[in-house]
Amino acid sequence: MNERIRAKEVRLIDQNGENKGVVPTVKALQLAYDADLDLVLINPNQDPPVAKILNYGKYKYELEKRAKEAKKKQHTVDVKEIKIRYKIDTHDYQVRIKSIEKFIAQGNKVKIVVMLRGREMQHSNLAFDLANRFVADLSEMPVVIEKKPQLEGRNVTLYIAPQA
Repeated sequence: MNERIRAKEVRLIDQNGENKGVVPTVKALQLAYDADLDLVLINPNQDPPVAKILNYGKYKYELEKRAKEAKKKQHTVDVKEIKIRYKIDTHDYQVRIKSIEKFIAQGNKVKIVVMLRGREMQHSNLAFDLANRFVADLSEMPVVIEKKPQLEGRNVTLYIAPQA
């Protein structure tokens, strides 16, 4: 490691995890050298800084392993999009409801887009009715309406999220 310890004294923890108290940095480096290990700053912000005698390669590997484990357990919330037309058939509607329930159960947010084409813009009230029907049918589920149905360009959009 290229980084040097600039402090005159460090609070030393040896390779066995025992606290050796505050010792001069030169002595700490010598102890690490004698043990054929490295002197690593654990907490440089304290006064005096905390240093530990350990195998730096192994320490770095353990840190990376822990970070990878934490990343594995982390769940990113995706926004799943359901696109439909306001003239949707009842069976197709039920299929969309089931897929929305599945997405919510997985912990994802859902964006429902009711598309309007051409002259269908004159019937935007039917698209709002369909969006509100989704809200009513999903009311038994633990969901939160993040954004009420609103017209965005040629589409009526609605955002639903799982309850926290």
